[in-house]
Amino acid sequence: MKASRRAVVVGAGFGGLALAIRLQARGVRTTLLEKRDKPGGRAYVYEDQGFVFDAGPTVITDPSAIEELFTLAGRRMADYVEMLPVAPFYRLCWEDGSHFDYANDQEALDRQIHARNPDDVAGYRRFLAYSKAVFEEGYLKLGSVPFLSFRDMIQAGPQLARLQAWRSVYGIVARFIQDEQLRQAFSFHSLLVGGNPFATSSIYTLIHALERRWGVWFPRGGTGALVRALVQLFEDIGGRIELNAPVARIETGGARVSGVRLEDGRLFPADAVASNADVVHTYASLLGQHPRGAAQAGALRRKRFSNSLFVLYFGLDRRHDGLRHHTVCFGPRYRELIQDIFGGANLAEDFSLYLHAPCVTDPSLAPPGCGSHYVLAPVPHLGHAPIDWRAEGPRYRDRIFDYLERRYLPGLRSQLVTSRIFTPLDFRDELNAHLGSAFSLEPILTQSAWFRPHNRDAVLANLYLVGAGTHPGAGVPGVIGSAKATAGLMLEEALS
Repeated sequence: MKASRRAVVVGAGFGGLALAIRLQARGVRTTLLEKRDKPGGRAYVYEDQGFVFDAGPTVITDPSAIEELFTLAGRRMADYVEMLPVAPFYRLCWEDGSHFDYANDQEALDRQIHARNPDDVAGYRRFLAYSKAVFEEGYLKLGSVPFLSFRDMIQAGPQLARLQAWRSVYGIVARFIQDEQLRQAFSFHSLLVGGNPFATSSIYTLIHALERRWGVWFPRGGTGALVRALVQLFEDIGGRIELNAPVARIETGGARVSGVRLEDGRLFPADAVASNADVVHTYASLLGQHPRGAAQAGALRRKRFSNSLFVLYFGLDRRHDGLRHHTVCFGPRYRELIQDIFGGANLAEDFSLYLHAPCVTDPSLAPPGCGSHYVLAPVPHLGHAPIDWRAEGPRYRDRIFDYLERRYLPGLRSQLVTSRIFTPLDFRDELNAHLGSAFSLEPILTQSAWFRPHNRDAVLANLYLVGAGTHPGAGVPGVIGSAKATAGLMLEEALS
């Protein structure tokens, strides 16, 4: 490899960070450009009155993929960040007062399943075997392999057919599990990557096996501590990161890109450019001056995008010791609510929530005796439901606080020290997310693998994509897998 090779990565989310580390570790002079004042992208961090709030991803499910980045750079992850196990993985709660502790303990799972429906014990074992088979094929074999031609899709076709990839996540779970609440417990995972359990390909059941294989983890100091560790690693091996550096455009010359220009006028020349920004924003705004940008943006806008999220961060002046680290609070409806979230024109009256209580694992994220929390509600994106979130946001916050105080956090209002909200408008404006989508393209079968935006652009030879909008998709393991796929292409092609 030529020592003078230069790469620019736009966006310091997990995908951009992982890609930049891989390139820099191979001797490519790599610059990482980030619009905001902190790295992390969706994994931003808010701090207020001694409370630390991870803004986005809080479930780390494949620490080996992260550790690989440190190993490539000749370092030890343990020297940069400490990963703490989370047990149970999740507590799943329903409005009838019942709950299910989903843990990496087969006896405990069997016991809880048997109490609900004895026949589902064997059914769950069959589902787990199916999930493991999908994991082997879809994650270990294909998760970091770029799909650049339809031939790649055809070659994967027989395995996808054998695994019945055309079925939905919920449809597959229902083949094995009879109890409706257990069906919800084993199908909700696709929501973690922006997928409708009733429409998303059953390939995404691999998340279940992934969790059972490696567990669920949380970095000491929060997800932000993991981001800081990756930034430190990147800088330790010679990488350069620029914060407060919004990109105006990706410069082009014919069928190639030549560098990246910031809004302040600075130019960063490059032999290859990779965008970790939203895919529609990349083509419509950053490449708006090139025919390829306008054409691809138009094609992408016709695709289906994942739901958005309403996120509420809050600090309380005391701990609620009955909470688990991750709690899923199912509302009164499941299928009908999900239909409203993925296609409804209005905000549903009910909701299902994910409640994050990180002080259960790491008390340092709040002042002594206090608790940091966030709760998120899946909501429609702005293309389906053009809600005025400036007006609706405070009302929705109050509805969620009322619900949590009634069912999970008694005394919440009197204990409240600080709170803030993040709405679909913020996903659109802060993160440049098309339609305020929280996870980019919806992960249906016809928008996966080769059908998803490719890791390398088909026209601009040295332009690459990384992150949720390209293969394999959203979620921390997904975007780190995309970095592996994209780095391999860049090193083989533009940077060799």
